[in-house]
Amino acid sequence: MTDKPCKVCNFTREKSYGVVALSIDELKEKGRQCLGFNSSDSVTVVLENDGTVVEDQAYFLCLPSNTKFMLLNDKETWSPPCRIDGGTAWMARDSVLLETDTVDSSSTVAPWYELAQQLKQDLTSIILMSEADLQTLVDAPCPELASALGFQEKKAQELQETLQRVLDRREQERQSKELLQLYLKTVEQENRQQEETSQPSQGGAGDVDVPDGMEVDSASGFMSRTLMVLKGKTSPETRLSTGDLQMVVARGVEAMEQVLGWDRARTSALLQACEAELTARLQQIQAVQSIRSNTQLRGSQQSSEKRKEEEGVEKPPQGGK
Repeated sequence: MTDKPCKVCNFTREKSYGVVALSIDELKEKGRQCLGFNSSDSVTVVLENDGTVVEDQAYFLCLPSNTKFMLLNDKETWSPPCRIDGGTAWMARDSVLLETDTVDSSSTVAPWYELAQQLKQDLTSIILMSEADLQTLVDAPCPELASALGFQEKKAQELQETLQRVLDRREQERQSKELLQLYLKTVEQENRQQEETSQPSQGGAGDVDVPDGMEVDSASGFMSRTLMVLKGKTSPETRLSTGDLQMVVARGVEAMEQVLGWDRARTSALLQACEAELTARLQQIQAVQSIRSNTQLRGSQQSSEKRKEEEGVEKPPQGGK
């Protein structure tokens, strides 16, 4: 990994310096020094040309050399270059306060246009675009986007639809991850409660084999009924609760080998089955939530249409007796 030559400027674009940085953190540190920020100031790094926030180290490394970055403090925001005569570029941060007729509209470029030019030069650059960039392209006027890309309008529309599907899939993956993390936290809390409950009853081996199956095995942390189900011969994953499934997956292969007394291959197969069952249940939950929201939306639309129809019937005709 080698140092990357970069350029940094402040939000007014009056000060601009060339630096080399190995990481985004080093860029912030050197940028503070060059631009006169305090070393303790919290700064945000954005691309100077379109304001894209740069936080991910991998994304930083993928950017070409001599990319120009802008450093912003908490009270500063990115704005496009303001083409105003008379050396008044410092007024860019207050451009929202200027009257519309004081700025030449031909000098301002829509954010999506620069992204379209990047795609026109290299279509693979779409891989490096953030979700905000993708959403900007999706929201762009289709005829104008087609003209900027040199595409037919139908092809530009297909591109926007594809990008929207990518954004939808990322959102679904994010929701699944958040739900899985919620299950993990729940299981951790249950494990703590079980450990606290089982501590007073430890000291006798006979506590594990209680007939009702509700006692917790002090060695493994699993309820005795759960261990019996796991050691069953036919699809044990389908008979476990979601919490038990999450607990098994969270333990991992090595820990479950000791709990069950099995070899690596058999234990791995069980964990894969448990993980697949857990994923299927999460997908079912999402499907139910989606159906419920769609049903509520259709219901509200039908109620609105019915109300409009009733109002139209009750309204007496003009001039009638």
